[in-house]
Amino acid sequence: MRLVPGVNHETGRKPRLSYESEVLLSGIAILLPPLLAALLLVVSPTAREHWLMLLIPLVLISLLLALRLRARVVFPLYTLSNLLEALREGDYSLRGSRGRRGDAIGEVIWEVNALSQTLREQRLRVEETMALLSKVVAEIDIAVFAFDVHRNLRLINPAGARLLCRHPRDAEGRSAEELDLADCLAVEGAQTLRRSFPGGEGRFDVRRSTFREGGLPHELIVVTDLSRALREEERQAWQRLIRVLGHELNNSLAPIKSMAGTLRGMTAREQLPEDWRDDLATGLGLIEDRAEALTRFMLGYTTLARLPPPAKRETDIGALLQRVAQLQQGIRVHCDCDAVRDVSVAIDPDQIEQALINLLKNAAEAMQQQSDAQLVARIERDGSGSGAGFLLIEIIDSGPGLAGTDNLFVPFFTTKPGGSGIGLVLARQIAEGHGGSLTLENRRDAKGCVARLVVGV
Repeated sequence: MRLVPGVNHETGRKPRLSYESEVLLSGIAILLPPLLAALLLVVSPTAREHWLMLLIPLVLISLLLALRLRARVVFPLYTLSNLLEALREGDYSLRGSRGRRGDAIGEVIWEVNALSQTLREQRLRVEETMALLSKVVAEIDIAVFAFDVHRNLRLINPAGARLLCRHPRDAEGRSAEELDLADCLAVEGAQTLRRSFPGGEGRFDVRRSTFREGGLPHELIVVTDLSRALREEERQAWQRLIRVLGHELNNSLAPIKSMAGTLRGMTAREQLPEDWRDDLATGLGLIEDRAEALTRFMLGYTTLARLPPPAKRETDIGALLQRVAQLQQGIRVHCDCDAVRDVSVAIDPDQIEQALINLLKNAAEAMQQQSDAQLVARIERDGSGSGAGFLLIEIIDSGPGLAGTDNLFVPFFTTKPGGSGIGLVLARQIAEGHGGSLTLENRRDAKGCVARLVVGV
């Protein structure tokens, strides 16, 4: 912290008199010599010659006191001038040392010191914020461009430099036409463009907005490469699909190959064993079962790939849920449909029925080893009046709950013997086709799982 020249900084000693008291006493002291001389002349007019000789020193004393008063008045003003000049120049480290309460000049210096400290803290916060913002802009994998009122580039981040295959110093100052970004500046709001840049081609999400700097309008362009994210998602989807397909095909083809080799070896013998017919029938039955499993697998794949859009019509959702509950064998389903009694909604009843069958079947299979199994299906409705709303259908079981949720909606992934692995995926696809969603989570009030099917109506 720099100090104002000629000012003792924070001495810790308070002045005996305030600024205004010192000015007042100095003014009175200037008037005392002339008044004393005038009084002597009035009292002793006979000794006028002697008093005239004494008047000259008294006048000099008054002049000296006047000069001291001037310095006392002007010096604090110079101090304030220095402080204000430092603030104007952006130097917030300068402080006045005579700032104190209860003093005219001290109050002003005190407030200037406080203002300087406030401005210093604000500038520090702004610098830290700008440093963080610059770091974020530099690290994100999204191209950012800022253009001035003349459509010349003023700011570019490393991702933008990679997209244009230019060094930032080479790109800054060039026009949008030179950088082949004129079409991006023409975008209103947000738009997806298929573009070819020096650093890549594909689908890009382009967003344009405006801001002001120095009172002049500027334009900000943010370009996101969608193709890379889509390719990564596509690659992961193919990997999951191939992994599941390979698993299912191996489960069927391995026993078929093994049994076919066994049967071929048996028929190659010169003398067949006595029970060869039983072995042949067993082997062919196994091959038939595995072939049928592959057929079901491919049928499930076709069902997922060719699910049609919902054909909505007015349907009594409460009656539909009760009808599906009656189809469930081996366990009684308690239906709570009071919230939608005699209420018709626009849905595809065939698709919703299939989704509910899959969810109830999964819940029942999770509790098949329990003697006190409880399965509840209930419906709630939001927006029951005129206008759009949604249905919330909950399937609540008392099974062991979910051990993991990572692969719940991976097509063809299943942990149940003979399972197809498409029930939950198909149910979620049906829910999303109706503008809703499907989620599964463990119960919080007891052991078990709750499936929430949301359907837009």
